[in-house]
Amino acid sequence: MKTTACALMCILAGAAGAQAQVVLGVTEGSANWLGYMNVFERPANGGGFVFGSPWGVADLRAEFSPTTLTLLPNSINDPNPFWYTPSSSGLVGNKTMEANLYIESTGGALNGQSVSFQGTVLSNTFTSAHQVFVFIKDFAPDFSSVNQILVPVSSTGAFSVNLNTINDPARKVQYGFQVVGENVWINRAPAFGGMTIAIPTPGAAALIGLGGLVAMRRRR
Repeated sequence: MKTTACALMCILAGAAGAQAQVVLGVTEGSANWLGYMNVFERPANGGGFVFGSPWGVADLRAEFSPTTLTLLPNSINDPNPFWYTPSSSGLVGNKTMEANLYIESTGGALNGQSVSFQGTVLSNTFTSAHQVFVFIKDFAPDFSSVNQILVPVSSTGAFSVNLNTINDPARKVQYGFQVVGENVWINRAPAFGGMTIAIPTPGAAALIGLGGLVAMRRRR
């Protein structure tokens, strides 16, 4: 996994026999962010799973600036009835989209650790049509099972989730964000809102890491 000053990964030694603590922050857009979309029928149509596949980060409507990450409702530029239903107010989404934006660690760097993913929500204007979750997922090598924490985020301010991962270097650990809601035709998208998340400056990230290290030392 690529590590940068903004992508703070601080491995802190705990008491003897305890898992080490790894603190992860939100990184800039040049980091190894990946996208995966799960598509479901709308609840009115039974809510069944349709398909899942890798998607480009931009196709998830995740937008990076040097200091922020903005998550927006998914919009597909295809009026096919598979995706949209015509109505008097325009095209209405015909699917529920689960857009997963994440960084994946392989090779054992985050396995057998107490992993914490932290950040700050600057603004949230999403309507009730969409929900944002922050997560850490610890997958079996073949993705047949998962050990995970998935927490809804609906307000501004700091968030933090923690997961004790399984000590198996073949497992894959992912951390990031999930936006769930209907696909929205692009000219209707602004009415559904969005969420903006801070990307810390290198200096701020370093201070977080030092604070965690001091706190751990004091507990020894």
